Amino acid sequence: MQSDKIIIRGAREHNLKNIDVELPRNKFIVVTGISGSGKSTLAFDTLYAEGQRRYVESLSSYARQFLERMEKPDVDLIEGLSPAIAIEQKTAGHNPRSTVGTVTEIYDYLRLLFARVGIPYCYKCGRPITAQTLDQIIDKVMSLAEGTKILILSPLVSGRKGTHEKLFSRLRKEGFSRIRINGKTFAIEEKIELNKNKKHSIDLVVDRLVVKKNVARRLADSLELAMSQSDGVVTVDIVGAEPVFFSEKAVCVNCGISYPEFTPASFSFNSPQGACPNCNGLGLTTEFEPNLVIPNPELSLREGAVSLWANRTSVHFFNFLDSLTSHYGTNIYTPYKNLPDQFKKVLLYGSGDEKITFYFERDDRRYKYKKTFEGIMSNLKRRYMETDSFQSREEIKQYMTFRPCPECNGAKLKRESRSVRTGNLGISEITELSVEKALDFFNNLKLGGKNEIIAQRMLKEITERLGFLKDVGLSYLTLDRSSITLSGGESQRIRLATQIGSKLTGILYVLDEPSIGLHQKDNRRLLTILNKMRDLGNTVLVVEHDEETIR
Repeated sequence: MQSDKIIIRGAREHNLKNIDVELPRNKFIVVTGISGSGKSTLAFDTLYAEGQRRYVESLSSYARQFLERMEKPDVDLIEGLSPAIAIEQKTAGHNPRSTVGTVTEIYDYLRLLFARVGIPYCYKCGRPITAQTLDQIIDKVMSLAEGTKILILSPLVSGRKGTHEKLFSRLRKEGFSRIRINGKTFAIEEKIELNKNKKHSIDLVVDRLVVKKNVARRLADSLELAMSQSDGVVTVDIVGAEPVFFSEKAVCVNCGISYPEFTPASFSFNSPQGACPNCNGLGLTTEFEPNLVIPNPELSLREGAVSLWANRTSVHFFNFLDSLTSHYGTNIYTPYKNLPDQFKKVLLYGSGDEKITFYFERDDRRYKYKKTFEGIMSNLKRRYMETDSFQSREEIKQYMTFRPCPECNGAKLKRESRSVRTGNLGISEITELSVEKALDFFNNLKLGGKNEIIAQRMLKEITERLGFLKDVGLSYLTLDRSSITLSGGESQRIRLATQIGSKLTGILYVLDEPSIGLHQKDNRRLLTILNKMRDLGNTVLVVEHDEETIR
């Protein structure tokens, strides 16, 4: 057996005529020829199929029972065969949750990046919410220019009505000397009278300091005292600059909004921890569409304007329609588009608490009764929720359409997860960018300090994978693009970029005409990628008609 070759003897699969072939390992090999000559049979139905079969056979009998049994190709001998991966031109699966970002694993690294270095912002006031240790707060304050004058404040009341006399009394007993009310500083011993009907903000003045080298110990004591008074929150008021808020907990000092600790699962729309509760992480909700219920507004109710009533022609039903229209001053012969807006609303969504006089005729007599009208859309929704019949649900589904989720606006994530930003963008805003724009964003992203060290590996993986997508001619795709909507060629090149990112070696890659649909410039990039895969120590076998690839 020669380890530098893949040897095939007596291949007779499909239209192959007992051929013998020797292919060099760790090379870029192109199989070409006229249609029907057996190119794909040799590459996919013989080499790849046997590689997969041998891999499955190497597994335990327990594992094999969960896998489809693979038939041995009609061939006498194959030697020197590596584990095989086929990258064919076929569309991705039918999973609506699968996106370009998840398939390429870029989204996995994004989730990790946001969990580790993302900055949460209050969804009400937009202020950053950062949980910091005492040492981190001291370092931040000590990084101010030497000679900077600061006040250490403990926020006690934020925008709350009342006289707050009990608070002032407690502070006097505890020996504090100054307090700031609505931006003005008072001595605590003064008689302070506040309007109980107005909102007030009260800060305790813990210390006044000038930033210099030997002040660190006093600063630490003052910060610790301030945070003990206000449940872990402190304000450093810098003279001549904006005040800076610090918190030991992830709490908005302005609104009191707090978030749980963020993990990668908090940014996954496939996990209950991160998925929007309204759309379950799909970004879309199904709603009943009036235009599907009434497809032709030119028709009257009598002529079948309401599609689900089109086949109802009984006298009793027309009595019902006549009662309904007469109650609102119209008739069943008026085209739907000319009906009063109030009646259209009642027809679709019901009469609410208003009772309508209906009638039916029997034995030449007219019988009247009063009841509310449920409305077409309300009726469809109720039936859809209550029925256990698959057939009934399928019939009702024809009147439903997909709309962006009103809760998350298509972002798929919970409000807390959407409030975390990196480089001033949320994770869903980044996935809305094209591959090219996302690559520019991450190449120019500046984090600084410890965050830059923490994010280094993650950013390397993200930019590499984005670069691979760009190199295979997919720079126009967005990361949130659903895999279902990709063409066969796009799906193949995405899988190709994913394989490059995995950096496997010793693999036989089998590709089916990867250059189809590519511009000449992108084709050259693709060839560079394929050569890069070969240089990693892999055998790249391509079924191709493109002259440049063949050469």
